[in-house]
Amino acid sequence: MDIPIYIFFIGISFIASLINIFNNQADKLYLKAFPFYLGITFIIECVGNYRWSRGLTTANLYSFFGVFEFLFYSFILLQAVKSKKVRQVVQVLMIMYPVVVLLNILFIQIEGFHSITYALGCLIIVSMCIYYFLELFQSANSIELIREPAFWICTALLFFYCCTFPIFSLTNFIRTLPKVIIDNISSLLNLMNCLLYSLFTIAFLCRIGIRKSMSLF
Repeated sequence: MDIPIYIFFIGISFIASLINIFNNQADKLYLKAFPFYLGITFIIECVGNYRWSRGLTTANLYSFFGVFEFLFYSFILLQAVKSKKVRQVVQVLMIMYPVVVLLNILFIQIEGFHSITYALGCLIIVSMCIYYFLELFQSANSIELIREPAFWICTALLFFYCCTFPIFSLTNFIRTLPKVIIDNISSLLNLMNCLLYSLFTIAFLCRIGIRKSMSLF
């Protein structure tokens, strides 16, 4: 069984998130919750890869994990944005999205991956990330972006979901394409996942250096 390289990047990101906590850098709740999320992600990806290598279906596994993924990223963005109205909208979406996914799985996309609602989740995450950057660039306060974890996390999410949205939207159709095309698409997803978790790793470690240097004075 070949292990996709991005699974190793998830493992590295998980370790970095623990280092962030042990060095007392995780001053925000979403940073403290990240090891839990990455640990579950690592397990799900290993199980999914094992089932895929055995020719077993992974649609249900990733369908339900996709809901958890959306809720966690929404939880992050809920804390990253400052607008009270936008935060309220995010909270409503976090309640409605699982219901919409369940209805889709039960009555529309009964078989296969829930590509319609997953694509909807991608668009919501992208929209929230764009709003975060608008808020960030309109801020009157000076922010050192290279030392801001939320900046790296939102950059990762924005780039990942913008680039992979067409693939996720057409997942059920892609499965019917020739193997050589599927392999090329899988390689692209591997690359995007590696970038996603690399930026997460930077987010966890970006403040450690400055905190240590400040502690010397």
